[in-house]
Amino acid sequence: MNYEERDPYGMYKINPISASESGVRQGPGPELMGANTLIGNDVYNQKDENLGDIKEIMLDVRSGRVSYAVLSFGGFLGMGEKLFAVPWTALSLDTVNKRFVLNVEKDRLKSAPGFDKDQWPNMADSSWVQSIHDYYGTKPYADDVRV
Repeated sequence: MNYEERDPYGMYKINPISASESGVRQGPGPELMGANTLIGNDVYNQKDENLGDIKEIMLDVRSGRVSYAVLSFGGFLGMGEKLFAVPWTALSLDTVNKRFVLNVEKDRLKSAPGFDKDQWPNMADSSWVQSIHDYYGTKPYADDVRV
């Protein structure tokens, strides 16, 4: 499922009159997206392999930034699935196919640090944060918290 299919307010729809006059999509997106419409979006890698879907988006409420997308991978009908916190900066939006892309081999994701839906890690723990960013080759946001 993609963000256009889960758009309760019609914010991603193209207004035929406005689009033909200006040639530009009206409303937000893809630079500014509703978090609720991104939950459930598919995630693929650059080899066009399905890596799962986004189950949750984790916000750092102190800095006002998106920290992680929680990706579900594996299992069948919710049984045996593993969750992964993927740094938001490791994902890119494929606006043509309306899905996210994570530059990770499917086999590498199988061995990524993950967790069970009933045992979430302490995502505020600095060693956990560093280990996740190291795994995906990203850098944590600087500690420039707004006051």
